[in-house]
Amino acid sequence: MGRRARDRRRQQQRQEQRQERGGGDAGDQAGWAGGYPEIVKENELFERYYRELGIVPAGEWDTFMAALREPLPATLRITGYRSHAKEILHCLKEKYFRELQDLEVDGQKVEMPQSLSWYPEELAWHTNLSRKILRKSPQLEKFHQFLVSETECGNISRQEAVSMIPPLLLNVSPHHKILDMCAAPGSKTAQLIEMLHADMNVPFPKGFVIANDVDNKRCYLLVHQAKRLNSPCIMVVNHDASSIPNLQIDVDGRKEILFYDRILCDVPCSWLDQECSLRLQLRIATRGVEQLAEGGRMVYSTCSLNPIENEAVIASLLEKSQGALELADVSSELPGLKRMPGITKWKVMLKDGQWFEEWKDVPSNRQTQIRPTMFPVKDEEKLKAMNLERCNLKQVHQKSPQGTRDTEVTAANSDNGSDSVTEEPIPAENEESKKMQELQNLDTEQNKKEGVCGPPPSKKMKLFGFKEDPFVFLPEDDPLFLPIQKFYALDPSFPKMNLLTRTQEGKKRQLYMVSKELRNVLLNNSEKMKVINTGIKVWSRNSDGEQFGCAFRLAQEGIYTLYPFIHARIVNVCIEDVKILLTQENPFLSKFSSETQKKVKDMAMGSIVLKYDPDPEKPDDLQCPIVLCGWQGKTSLRAFVPKNERLHYLRMMGVEVFKAKRKEEELENKTEEEVQHRLAQTEEGMDVEDKEYDLVTKMEAEIGEESSQSPVESSAMEIENKIEDLDQSSKNANTHVSKESKDTDESNMKD
Repeated sequence: MGRRARDRRRQQQRQEQRQERGGGDAGDQAGWAGGYPEIVKENELFERYYRELGIVPAGEWDTFMAALREPLPATLRITGYRSHAKEILHCLKEKYFRELQDLEVDGQKVEMPQSLSWYPEELAWHTNLSRKILRKSPQLEKFHQFLVSETECGNISRQEAVSMIPPLLLNVSPHHKILDMCAAPGSKTAQLIEMLHADMNVPFPKGFVIANDVDNKRCYLLVHQAKRLNSPCIMVVNHDASSIPNLQIDVDGRKEILFYDRILCDVPCSWLDQECSLRLQLRIATRGVEQLAEGGRMVYSTCSLNPIENEAVIASLLEKSQGALELADVSSELPGLKRMPGITKWKVMLKDGQWFEEWKDVPSNRQTQIRPTMFPVKDEEKLKAMNLERCNLKQVHQKSPQGTRDTEVTAANSDNGSDSVTEEPIPAENEESKKMQELQNLDTEQNKKEGVCGPPPSKKMKLFGFKEDPFVFLPEDDPLFLPIQKFYALDPSFPKMNLLTRTQEGKKRQLYMVSKELRNVLLNNSEKMKVINTGIKVWSRNSDGEQFGCAFRLAQEGIYTLYPFIHARIVNVCIEDVKILLTQENPFLSKFSSETQKKVKDMAMGSIVLKYDPDPEKPDDLQCPIVLCGWQGKTSLRAFVPKNERLHYLRMMGVEVFKAKRKEEELENKTEEEVQHRLAQTEEGMDVEDKEYDLVTKMEAEIGEESSQSPVESSAMEIENKIEDLDQSSKNANTHVSKESKDTDESNMKD
């Protein structure tokens, strides 16, 4: 094994050890609970390198270094497209932030959280509270539980401020086809999904996000992040970004290459191996440009200040494009964001501290470590035309080689990293293959000049990691769908052709749904892509469902997508009814309002939709709509909602849901025996939500709800504990689910 390979292996081992110790952030519970071990924040070569380059303005060096040594502040982002965004913002500002006033933790005064001035609509906030303090301080336990719970619901995301910038610069609209090339762990992907769903009244926006990552395990972390947003327009794939395959779509009966309107190229970086990073980054960026649509935009971003990974890559990309790309100025975008211009002059330093100002100064024995593309462009006229000063949060325009249309490419650096955005025209239909070949020839020619072997023009897909179940769309005449359509009175416009399952043989347990645009991609590229996950669950089979009129019950995950198409089995409930549904496990109908009792009196047993609409004449009540999945029994009415979503709705209605950890543990012990007894009645291989549904239907079938025994009434926290027990007991029930759970637990990875 060569020295470089050994170095990479050691670096990977150190990274794995950090992950096992709980470091990093992935925007979920572990993101709030995780932390890095204490490290010595001193590096003589680092300081020497950046001092010499002069990137930091004169007089700001000490401030710069002090900031680097400080722990990152806790930064959160509210999911903007959801109807509850304003309610969550109000809850944060008027309740949780107020409770932080005049608070001291470990002798340190807690600063009031501040909104990020450049993020739209006050949807992003930061505080001086570190994750370690949030996790361990008793005074902040309530706030911490709120953050964890709302993050798991997908209503907020733990995300570094600098990480929020590239998606904003993409300027996404709901109709855009988007490729996220190096997507894991997924906080930026989540932002892109939000932008697609800017209008909540459109269940199927025309655009979609294809989120890719080369690391199979991190793909499952990406799935976990994306699933929180419940979108039918996201697909997670597993490929090397530098050779991600060209996809085809069907357009009016003819096959065409899929070009993307927006591409996020957030490349991996490593200061330790500049030559390796530069080659990889340039290959990924080049591959992105090759797949960009006419008028499209690509953001190139890194987490590095190093000009060799930023300006040098952009300069090489511009030079390779032979005038087809142009950096565009975005200094007027994101007002309030502090930024600095890109640089046009820099030097190259080896790991031993040796400097080189030009390629001609590099001795032959060092030319495997240092490449010509690492150095600034010497031709002053060419350098001026590149506008590299726009690399710090500024944009790039691409012009067609044929001179038919301008396209934009944006390059941006934050004070913690750098970004670039690219727009490229689609060639005429008869020029597609010619244009693709020209780009590949340019890449090959450039690599030959540098003595670098580029990726082969076509690369057979390697299947590695966990083997995924197939994605099978329901045939148009599938008898499975007719009873579902009749039971829920689905609108004739319901896109039943977009329903899919994850099994080719045997009984179909779950039905998922994707947008018609993603269906097009799946049907035409099954042999090219390794798809990890796509679609949202909209129906699940009940083991005893047939006796209740339909074998499939609604899934909360997809209810907001399905609801516009459902015309039957909808029960409108008042806010007091919602509180009962979310705080009591299986309440009798007599506990609900008289209006609700009348609506369900003659309704057949089975799955239902529970809908709350706000009353404008009661401004103190929750002023956003709620749609819940429920179950109508003979004498009871029950909501089936995941635990953190329950807590979310209760918080928005002003119901106190905080419980100290010690009380939770007591409740857990109290209910364990009952939960284990119920679990014994369930079927293997089902998820927690399925088990909970089947428990209820089996109990109703067995006792007929005629027993004189009172139903179990539980607090919201007791319900949570039972679901947690169900989750724990089900871990060994399904091998694939266990593997996915294991991988998504690696949510401590740094974005």
